[in-house]
Amino acid sequence: MKKQLSLLGAVAALAVVLPAGAATNWGTRAGSSVDLSGAPATRTRENVDYAKYQTRTTTTTYQVNDGKNMYYTQPANRSALYKQYASGNSSQTVRTTRAETVRTELKRKYYLAHPFFQPLQGKFGSITDFGYNMGSYDIALTEATGFSLSDPKAAWDMKQFAIKEDFSYGITDRIAVLGMLQYEFNKYKFDWSASPDDKMDDNDLNMFGLGAQWRFVDNDKWIATASAYFQHQKDIANNYVLDLKAGYKVSRSTIYGLARGWFVDFDGTAYGNGIKGIDAGDHEEAIFIAYDADAKNAFYIEGGLGVFSVLSEDWTLNVEGIFGHYDWHNQLSIKGAIGWQPNDWFALNLYAKTSLYDDADDKDLTFWWWGAEDAGNPGTHIYEWMKAGDAKISDYRETSIGIQAIFQF
Repeated sequence: MKKQLSLLGAVAALAVVLPAGAATNWGTRAGSSVDLSGAPATRTRENVDYAKYQTRTTTTTYQVNDGKNMYYTQPANRSALYKQYASGNSSQTVRTTRAETVRTELKRKYYLAHPFFQPLQGKFGSITDFGYNMGSYDIALTEATGFSLSDPKAAWDMKQFAIKEDFSYGITDRIAVLGMLQYEFNKYKFDWSASPDDKMDDNDLNMFGLGAQWRFVDNDKWIATASAYFQHQKDIANNYVLDLKAGYKVSRSTIYGLARGWFVDFDGTAYGNGIKGIDAGDHEEAIFIAYDADAKNAFYIEGGLGVFSVLSEDWTLNVEGIFGHYDWHNQLSIKGAIGWQPNDWFALNLYAKTSLYDDADDKDLTFWWWGAEDAGNPGTHIYEWMKAGDAKISDYRETSIGIQAIFQF
């Protein structure tokens, strides 16, 4: 029995499953979660980058005050300090001089782009993120017995514009609750080396979530926060996330470490990238590149170091380096952000994030086919998931750029 592997006609991406990485680095974007014992999913979902930016942490930077706002000047010689008359009169005249120096310091400000930001008691916080995310890799397919490949090489390409809203409320200065939504405009494409490209556009509400955050340490030297939240990717997975941060304040900067963990409970039994479409004969077909073909859940963890610095009263700089284990691959990424805050209630934060290293390159995955034509019975399609062969991926890349509008009111 021979099956011809090619996609024709309209194409639709299958449901995405992996949390993306800020954000970016949590698996290949535009992945899919499917049950290989049943029909393919039909909804499209892009990977949600939970750490695309830091939204759920706390507080402010402190300006160092060394207690020397008042200076005293010593006279050049003792005669300038006092003068004693030698006329036999035992009385003395003492003259003292004191000069005051005023030193200009930056006004203490609650920086909204700070990685430890959360709203103060009775206040609301809003972070609206407009992000452009890109992900791609090359694929070399090796056919399984019984399959004939019309084109064994392709490049997967995903481009996404996402609007994410994080809204929070300060129950106290130390504890806040939050909610989040993300809407996406996606473009997916399998760029085949010889065959026509398969591509589609898909727009949808992808994710919503609820959580809480706690700033349990905050003094003139140290700050630490813990956040926990639940995120639901419709028709894909439920995600349970724990975020920990701790920082040391030095002059105008905060140097901090972070650790995050995700438990991902998939709706299907496998996850990866896939598309679904209709061929020229109006037959339903789908191809699926599986990161793991037998997975009901997965666990991701990452750690990193960062520094947040106040450049001037209105400008800030944030740099982070993160290394993560995301079930089927490991990745090292870097993020940079420039913030502008002209007052106490509004800030703009421009960021960019990219992968520097990923061991997804040269990994051997599997690819699956739904609705393949039975070569022994032309015109007859087999509607079940069949392993069509192996897929080696290379040149794995993820990049995100965006801008955040941050409010506290």
